[in-house]
Amino acid sequence: DLHGTGGTGANTARGLRLDRYLAEAVRTRSTPPFALVAVDGGPGSYWHPRASGDDPIAMITDELLPLLRRQGARTDRFGVIGWSMGGYGALVLAETVGAPRMAAMVASSPAIFPSYANARRTNHQAFDGPQDFARYDVFRGLGRLREVPAWVDCGTSDPFAPMVRRLRDRLHPAGAMTRGCHDGAFWLRRLPAQLAFLGGRLTPV
Repeated sequence: DLHGTGGTGANTARGLRLDRYLAEAVRTRSTPPFALVAVDGGPGSYWHPRASGDDPIAMITDELLPLLRRQGARTDRFGVIGWSMGGYGALVLAETVGAPRMAAMVASSPAIFPSYANARRTNHQAFDGPQDFARYDVFRGLGRLREVPAWVDCGTSDPFAPMVRRLRDRLHPAGAMTRGCHDGAFWLRRLPAQLAFLGGRLTPV
C-alpha cells in the first residue's frame, strides 16, 4: 500500500487499521487471503522518479518485490492500493508495470493536479518542474491501464474530485464518486469493498 504526503507505510497501515479490515474482508466477504505490504516512498516523492535520484517505483519493482519473493511470497502478479499522493502513485505504478503482472489497482482519492502551476501552488514538492509533471501525467498512460482491473474512489467534496471525475470518465473503473471529503473517514468507509476487489483478483491464473 502507498501512503499520502507526509505519511509513512507504517502510519498508514495503523491509521487505516489495514490488518483489521483485511481480516474482515477475508472472513465476511469470502475474499481469498492475501498479504498487504506497507512501504515508505518518502514524504513528498509523489511516487515517481525524481531528479534527486530517488525512484520509489524502482524501489518497489527492483528491491521490494524480489525481497518478498526470497521470503516465499508469490510476486509474479501483485496489486496496489494507495491514498491521496499514494492514489496517484498507484496509477503511476500500474501504468509502469501494466497487465498481466499488475493484477489490480485501487486509487482512493488520488491527488491528481490539472496543471503544473496548480501542483506547485498546492504541493511544491510534488514535481521537479513542468517536464517532470508532463512525463508522469497519468492521463498520458491510461492506455496501459485498459487491461488492468482498476478501482477509483473519490468523495464529491474532495478538492481533487474534478480531476478524479475526469479520470473515471476516461478509464471507466470500478468504484464511485460518493459523498465524502479527502479524509480518513471517507477512506475507511470505502476500504472493505476495495480490499475485496484486490483480493478477488490476486488469485493465481
